[in-house]
Amino acid sequence: MTIEWTHSIDSIDWNELSDLYLAAPLGVKKPSDLKTTFSNSMFRCFAFEDGKLVAAGRALADGHDCSYICDVAVLPSHQGKGVGKELVAKLVGLSQGHKKIILYAVPGKEPFYKKFGFKQMTTAMAIFQDEAQAFERGYLREG
Repeated sequence: MTIEWTHSIDSIDWNELSDLYLAAPLGVKKPSDLKTTFSNSMFRCFAFEDGKLVAAGRALADGHDCSYICDVAVLPSHQGKGVGKELVAKLVGLSQGHKKIILYAVPGKEPFYKKFGFKQMTTAMAIFQDEAQAFERGYLREG
């Protein structure tokens, strides 16, 4: 398996990226929304195999204080093969120099991210547009 990595959005097919998130499965993300979010992210990383997009992720960062890694997705056919590990390592590497690197992850994936040094926060909070769905998926808890 030969993976080619890029940080550029110049040749990204936003429909293909949308399909990746659906397959990962991280839900429905419209191509136009992905173009906006990835364009506005300081760091982004894409993995291709034989010209096919197999993984992607991004980090919102301010260049000094905080980098926030999110939208890490790997095609199911490539999960468990080290692609996700390399993707997260690249985003963490790009984020070095920030006082804190924050990560937003799917519930249940915490052991994977702990391998990179991430620790659970006690004060993280969020406001979700679809709060009921966030509770259903395990992103929010009562309290």
